[in-house]
Amino acid sequence: MPRGRRGLILPSFAAVAALSLLVAGCGGGHSPGVASVGSSTTTTAEQAGLVGYASCMRTHGVASFPDPDSAGGIPKSLVVAAAQANPPRFDAADTACSHLIPANGSLGPPQTAQQTRTQVADMLSFATCMRTQGVASFPDPTAQGQLTIEMVQAARIDVHSPIVLRAVHECLPSSHGALTPAKVREALAKAGR
Repeated sequence: MPRGRRGLILPSFAAVAALSLLVAGCGGGHSPGVASVGSSTTTTAEQAGLVGYASCMRTHGVASFPDPDSAGGIPKSLVVAAAQANPPRFDAADTACSHLIPANGSLGPPQTAQQTRTQVADMLSFATCMRTQGVASFPDPTAQGQLTIEMVQAARIDVHSPIVLRAVHECLPSSHGALTPAKVREALAKAGR
């Protein structure tokens, strides 16, 4: 993808953990929505950042967090499994370690056309769910599968509204891991009050 660390956005990991957090799905990007499938490889600096991030995650209590694979990414299925093992601990570790993620905001190599299609489908699923949950003006993602806080706010949506936060809580699993609680919190912080 590269799905930036500043993508979309909304409630806390603890609230989302009540749902069966981070259902396995497809798409690349910042944890837990990562994929290692791709024809490109990461640079040496990006690889070092990924190794540092993985090490930091383990240091912060996520013992099962994997190192990057030979394709230069961290396999999504392993990240999802680590997140599901202890959601609060994973969330706290991700918050502490996210500064180590490479500048491209991705835990994997650049995404393939198939991964882009999957990302678009996952984000469209999330947007559709948001509209069915009562946020009628919620925007669709871009053709690259991007959905930013700025796009949501441009649709005149109060991202801090309890109705919106409840909808995100219900809809986050429909993104199949493309959106994470950490991204939601980060975007909310970026949106300010």
